[in-house]
Amino acid sequence: MPEARVEFRPLAEEDLTELYLYIAEQSGYPDRAIGYVRRIRDYYDTLAEFPKRGTQRNDLRRGLWVIGFEKRAVIAYMILPDGTIEIGRIFYGGRDYETLLRETGEDEW
Repeated sequence: MPEARVEFRPLAEEDLTELYLYIAEQSGYPDRAIGYVRRIRDYYDTLAEFPKRGTQRNDLRRGLWVIGFEKRAVIAYMILPDGTIEIGRIFYGGRDYETLLRETGEDEW
C-alpha cells in the first residue's frame, strides 16, 4: 500500500513558527525549540503510513481527526478524498482547540 502525501495548510505552518518562537523565548534555548518542532514534523510523516488514528471529531468539522503529541500539543488534520493528509492546525499547551476550530471557517483552517 503506497504512503499518502502529507501537506500543511498555511495556518499549520504559522502554528509551527509561533510554537518555535514561544518555546525559544520561554526556555531561552532555541535548539530546544527547533528540536521540538522537528519532532512534530517527523511525527507527521508517520500519519502517511497510518492516518486513521487519534480521534475522529465530526462534531467539530466533518472528516476532522485530532491526535495528541507528547502530551503538550494537539494536531488537527483531515484525510482528503484522494488520500492526502492535510495538517490544518497545531495547538500547544492546553489551548481550547475545540472552540478555535469552531470559530474558524472550513476554507480558512
